Amino acid sequence: MALSTEEKQSVMSGDALDRAITERIDALFEKRLEAKLAEIKAAKPASMTIIATKGTLDWAYPPFILASTGAALGWDVSIFFTFYGLELLKKDLRKLKVSPLGNPAMPMKMPMGPAWFKSIQWNIPNAVQSIIPAYEHFATKMMKKTIKNQGVAPIADLRTMCIEAGVNLIACQMTVDLFGYKTSQFIPEVKEYVGAASFLPLAREADVSLFI
Repeated sequence: MALSTEEKQSVMSGDALDRAITERIDALFEKRLEAKLAEIKAAKPASMTIIATKGTLDWAYPPFILASTGAALGWDVSIFFTFYGLELLKKDLRKLKVSPLGNPAMPMKMPMGPAWFKSIQWNIPNAVQSIIPAYEHFATKMMKKTIKNQGVAPIADLRTMCIEAGVNLIACQMTVDLFGYKTSQFIPEVKEYVGAASFLPLAREADVSLFI
């Protein structure tokens, strides 16, 4: 049976109304979804992951300074210690040394004596450094004295600050096995021993990722 003109107009009007309602519902849902996602994002703290690969006295500072600062800001911070960076997780940090060899940017200034003497930049060639007995020991001693004179916190204190602030200390299991370390050599605060496959998803989700 054929529909009259009025009936056809009524059906078309009903379809238009249905479409309008559907579009309105979709728009409201999308708006509320965006607001909810923004709310979740705002509630989630910023996060940072750091890969620490160096085990010398001077290179020990960057990861712990950045991590402790991030934690102080309320960030969720994790440090992945791999290769020589594992030295920073050992119980005794007094053995950390600094070597000027191969580090031409390192300023060699004396931490003692009159102001004019302490201002001198001692640019000693690598060829000379390598033949001076106990030169690395001397450079380490001078660095520690400079750190103390300037009131900079020792590495052990910075690491403790990180632990107390909730920074996740993660050790690379592959490197632990490679170097023949035992977990008993490291501080008990190490959160976990994992491989790159476990750490990378954490780094992917982080707002900031650093390689040191």
